[in-house]
Amino acid sequence: MRNALGLMMASVLAAVVIAGVWYWTSSPRVDAAPPKTMAARQPDPVPPQATAKDDVQVTAALSKRAEAAPAPAVALPPAPAPAPVAAAPKSTCTNPDALGVSRTVVVDTTGGPGFGFLQYKQFDFLTDKEVLLTFDDGPWPTTPAVLKALADECTKAVFFPIGLHTTYHPDILRQVAAAGHTIGAHTWSHAHLGGKKMTEQMAKDEIEKGFSAVKEALGTAPAPFFRFPALVTTPATTTYLGSRNIAMFSVDVDSNDFKSKTADEVINNVMTKLDKEHKGIILMHDLQKHTAQALPTLLRKLKAGGYKVVAMKAKTQLETLPEYDAMMVKKERMPTAAATRPISSVIQTVND
Repeated sequence: MRNALGLMMASVLAAVVIAGVWYWTSSPRVDAAPPKTMAARQPDPVPPQATAKDDVQVTAALSKRAEAAPAPAVALPPAPAPAPVAAAPKSTCTNPDALGVSRTVVVDTTGGPGFGFLQYKQFDFLTDKEVLLTFDDGPWPTTPAVLKALADECTKAVFFPIGLHTTYHPDILRQVAAAGHTIGAHTWSHAHLGGKKMTEQMAKDEIEKGFSAVKEALGTAPAPFFRFPALVTTPATTTYLGSRNIAMFSVDVDSNDFKSKTADEVINNVMTKLDKEHKGIILMHDLQKHTAQALPTLLRKLKAGGYKVVAMKAKTQLETLPEYDAMMVKKERMPTAAATRPISSVIQTVND
């Protein structure tokens, strides 16, 4: 009896197993679709109540998670080889016995410092047997001869041009700049800023127009270096230059070339005073023909006397005032009255 019951149970179990296998293999699957890849998934909707604060917190949380995850190994490119150090430019001076330049000084013009012991005694930057060459009143047709004499001796100077003259000879002023000399200004029209009829506004106009004229001629800002015509100053003008951070230049050795009758007289004036002072800022004028004639010999005498030239540059260039720059542009482009007349009313043929 037991054996018969066991056989019956085994038969029923076998039937159930067979039915399940048939159902599994023949019925359609109702499982969920396989998970999509990250590329195929749509971004999760942002809850309507999310705020910028939530975004910041989420971003911070993601950043922390990213920091905690081990970074994948990345092959870094090899470090670039160090760039070769550029060699210092070779001097173009071909004169082995040139006067040259012994040293170059850079001036911080903040507050308008003054140089030249005739008027300013605060900054004594020249040592024994050192000189600073300076030229006023250019540019002029005599200026190229001055530039040649300086170039032949491979030396440098500071030029204080008159603004009006720069409108006559802008090309010559550009030659001064191309030769590596420092260029300041010497007013617009060489007006004496301490004259009885000179108002503070007129003095300001003379100063600013002079600098803007130099900028217009050069296409770049000049150095904030200024010399008063005839060295005439006033408390108002010196205060104004100080407010503009423009350095003021006086003189130690005056060549008196503007009243010298020969080149020899210019040379004698300079060397006699230098033998007494032993150093100093030398004042000359590049529009004086006797100065241009004297300069080659004068520079050789400086060399023979053991004098050394100091070159001077500004730490920063002057920021000219836009209203005066505009005046110079307008002045350069303004047509003359004659330019509006027809040619036939100006030029007529009276005899063929």
